[in-house]
Amino acid sequence: MKNFLPSEYKKNEKLRINHSYLVEQFSDYTKVFKEIEKVVKKGDYTLGKEVDLCEKNFAKRTGAKFAISVGNGTDALLLSLKALGVGQGDEVITVPYTFVATVGSIVTAGAKPVFVDVKDDYNIDENQIVSAITKKTKAIMPVHWAGRPCEMDKILSIAKKYNLKVVQDSAHIIGAKYKNNYLVNYGDVCTYSMHPLKNLNVWGDGGFIVTNKKELAKKLYLIRNHGLKDRNNVEIFGYNSRLDTIQAAVANYKMKFKLDNITKKRIENSKLLDKLLAKNENVILVKREKYLKEVFHLYHINVNKRDSLQKFLIKNDIDAKVHYPIPIHLQKAAKFLKYKKGDFPVSEKLAKTSLSLPVHEFINKKHVAHVVNTINKFYKL
Repeated sequence: MKNFLPSEYKKNEKLRINHSYLVEQFSDYTKVFKEIEKVVKKGDYTLGKEVDLCEKNFAKRTGAKFAISVGNGTDALLLSLKALGVGQGDEVITVPYTFVATVGSIVTAGAKPVFVDVKDDYNIDENQIVSAITKKTKAIMPVHWAGRPCEMDKILSIAKKYNLKVVQDSAHIIGAKYKNNYLVNYGDVCTYSMHPLKNLNVWGDGGFIVTNKKELAKKLYLIRNHGLKDRNNVEIFGYNSRLDTIQAAVANYKMKFKLDNITKKRIENSKLLDKLLAKNENVILVKREKYLKEVFHLYHINVNKRDSLQKFLIKNDIDAKVHYPIPIHLQKAAKFLKYKKGDFPVSEKLAKTSLSLPVHEFINKKHVAHVVNTINKFYKL
């Protein structure tokens, strides 16, 4: 048994156009050290003043009345479900085309994941939700895939009609908007990740839950810190999922000095990729909608001969990724749910045709041109 991540980092580090940017994103680390030094001098490591400031800054960024910081994005999902009363015997509707954390949080909460398929834009097919609702359904967990908002008007309408909670997996989507509105306005909570590869990232793990509901926020503040009202009084039994003050200092630095540019550059790079790749009939792009502000945590294309194209791109110094080759309903861990191959055809199709291209803020126009020219060369255009 060993940690598999170091070998993954090493495998990709020599590529000129890399998907990961773990070194470049904090090349100004000496400036961040100065922020961390302030924390060290105060000995303010757990739920310190930087955490309070971080929650205030994040609430402003997401248009929320309340922002509750937690240990990571997965805990954000789990604690949201627990605070909303989701547990043993309940069902939560979500999608099989997602990272394992989405589904894992439902199972860890004691509930049963119930899948509906996605559409060609990778997001939940809202027209399939009603048919998946049973007497046991307690919540809907839409995943805003790759930085593109789901159709929240329709999802919220269904939730209200059937008295369901809405927990938005917003791990990819800091800064995005739906019909010019903040996503927190749709449903009960939005949950965010600050994993090092996210658009807003820290030097480890970190997460956020945002909500406009005061009583729910009160419960979340308790549940993330053992249920403690103060040092000596426990109101409920909770969890230990606190954002470290050091990580909060890193996040505050990123929000103040970098996040706006990160979002801007990703949108610019994606628009350029859209424009150039539209000329290649072998590449299928997601249709962009004017009422959606996408922030492109990932940039996806759908192609034939996906695996061969990926190898060709890597051979030409371009780190193309597959997110993800096996949908959750076909994973070993999901066998108890008794789904089978063919149950979710769009998810299974995307798993075979989807390819993720580098789009982050360290990619420039020359890099984009090289990526597109290499794809064209593969298809002999």
